[in-house]
Amino acid sequence: MPSQIGQAALVHEWLTPRSVGGAELVVRELDGLLEQPQLFSLVDGESRRRGSWLEGRSIETSFIQQLPFGVSHVQQYLPLLPLAIEQLDLSGYPLVISSSHLAAKGVLTGPEQCHVSYVHTPVRYAWDQMHAYLRHSALARRGLGPVIRWQLHRLRQWDVLSGQRPDQLLANSRFTAARIRRYWGRSATVVHPPVAVERFRWDQPRDDVYLCLCRLVPYKRVDLVVEAFNRTGLPLVVIGDGPERARLEALAASNVRLLGRQSEQDVNAWMSRCRAYVYAGLEDFGIAPVEAMAAGAPVIALGQGGLLDSVRCLERGVSQPTGLLFPEQSVASLVAALEHFEAQQLWKQLPAERLRRWAEQFSPQRFRSRMEAAIQQSWSRHQRSLAERSRGLPVPMG
Repeated sequence: MPSQIGQAALVHEWLTPRSVGGAELVVRELDGLLEQPQLFSLVDGESRRRGSWLEGRSIETSFIQQLPFGVSHVQQYLPLLPLAIEQLDLSGYPLVISSSHLAAKGVLTGPEQCHVSYVHTPVRYAWDQMHAYLRHSALARRGLGPVIRWQLHRLRQWDVLSGQRPDQLLANSRFTAARIRRYWGRSATVVHPPVAVERFRWDQPRDDVYLCLCRLVPYKRVDLVVEAFNRTGLPLVVIGDGPERARLEALAASNVRLLGRQSEQDVNAWMSRCRAYVYAGLEDFGIAPVEAMAAGAPVIALGQGGLLDSVRCLERGVSQPTGLLFPEQSVASLVAALEHFEAQQLWKQLPAERLRRWAEQFSPQRFRSRMEAAIQQSWSRHQRSLAERSRGLPVPMG
């Protein structure tokens, strides 16, 4: 990064042991790229946790940190999070980088500061997935639906307002960039998130079992996967845990095994030997499908959302295909894809080495290189704007 910047600030919504997804991978890579910036977060459950990559780090937090169960259940304070993020004082940092899936983009900065926000998604449950969220909300079923709808209405207003604050928006996929354009009316540059492809072996013998790996929450639509395998009778292993687990266990036939949460070593082994990775959710990007390809496994997934950036469909005439995409988020559509995949033995047309080579373009090294270029470009543009302003010249809009 430019040496004249000084120490940068890096902002993320929450840093807790329970948050270990793709957003946290981005934060970790940004922390290394910015050479240990000052960290800001609504809550911090990591700096005092032995073994954490943030052990001993200085992390500035909001008043949510002091509220009952604020660290362990920060999302219960959703109505307060916009207010809380705006209380963080970043005035001493010329460069601010935010990693945002909810509120981090809304930090307050001045005209002398350059703010670049990496957006994982506009708030999913406040926009296009609101109705699905309300259908699965226990509070809504208890008669609080109108209150929740009002809170989400206010959150949408703040989401649009705060989406105008960063100088530059970066999106994790073309799908997220399209949602930013639709909801905030702004353009975003796509920089795909980092995937730890080096974790996986791609050259292992493969067997006939299919794999589904994700958190067992409603929007991941693991129920569609389980029902499709019930109908086909093909062997399926589901790895992951969450509130949907009991329902899925009740739904699963004898050919479907739910293993719950597994160690990283066991996950790697299953990825490296499964016939294919199967997924039916609508993702903003989707880390696990890229991990599967890094392990040499073809992907059978819904052909919508962020997976259109990462999975090249065999049936669409593209060069170097990496999987099979089914068109509709339905059991019938997935069953048809599975039956076609089996009948034509399509895995033979998707060699593991090719899948690994494709996945390597999403490596942490590629991410750091692209992020550094994007931040450097934003910083240079900001410096030109400051120079023109100091000379009394008109500053270009946009």
